[in-house]
Amino acid sequence: MFGARIASALSPAVGAIAFIALWALIAALELVDPVLLPSPQASAVAIWDGFVGGALIGDTIITIRRTLLAFFIAVGICVPLGLALGSSVRLYRSLEFVIDFFRSTPASALFPLFLVILGVGESTKVAVAAFGAGLLILFNTAYGVMNARKTRQAAARVMGASPLRVMVGVTLLESLPQTLVGMRAGVSFALVIVIVAEMFIGSTDGLGQRVINSQSIFNMPEMYATIFSAGVLGYGLNLIFIIIERRFVHWGGK
Repeated sequence: MFGARIASALSPAVGAIAFIALWALIAALELVDPVLLPSPQASAVAIWDGFVGGALIGDTIITIRRTLLAFFIAVGICVPLGLALGSSVRLYRSLEFVIDFFRSTPASALFPLFLVILGVGESTKVAVAAFGAGLLILFNTAYGVMNARKTRQAAARVMGASPLRVMVGVTLLESLPQTLVGMRAGVSFALVIVIVAEMFIGSTDGLGQRVINSQSIFNMPEMYATIFSAGVLGYGLNLIFIIIERRFVHWGGK
């Protein structure tokens, strides 16, 4: 039993170990130019140097701050809006084309629009990430509300609950699993957009800017170290929401 638990806990590491082993083999055999593909050891040293004595830790913190700011703005605006839209099927249907249109439009294609409106600066990076994440959160929240169990809502009304009490005590809880799915997708999407914005919207810091700078001077170990840091960050944010879903939304699908 104990051995099975250890095996289950370590199973996610198998893929990572296999990937690193394949990377080390390719680097050792020089199947790719070593200048373009350094060894895992060289990248690990770059990660260590970047987090201990370099600027990688600072750029990571800046990217996290931008991502979380964009995410919380999206949640604060789009969860209440999704609840309102999902509560009125007629209202949602009237706005469905607009929501789906912008949800299907790559957020990076909207960079010029946000640049014209907000200019080159911090607010543009945060705003475009919040916009992209917000659409995912809005859609999933509204979908969760529309698919809430009608019998539980009706039962609450029969027992004399006010519309506000039904919304908060029944509909909100019923839609929460789907809302958290949207939030999990939204925070990952916000991270992607922030890093892309750091690459191309006049940034002097952040992981995206560090990737571009490292690539331009062919400092490949640092570039791979930064990419790896961004991947671990994205995985960590996703894992946090998975844990929240399992711990606090145990009634999902029941």
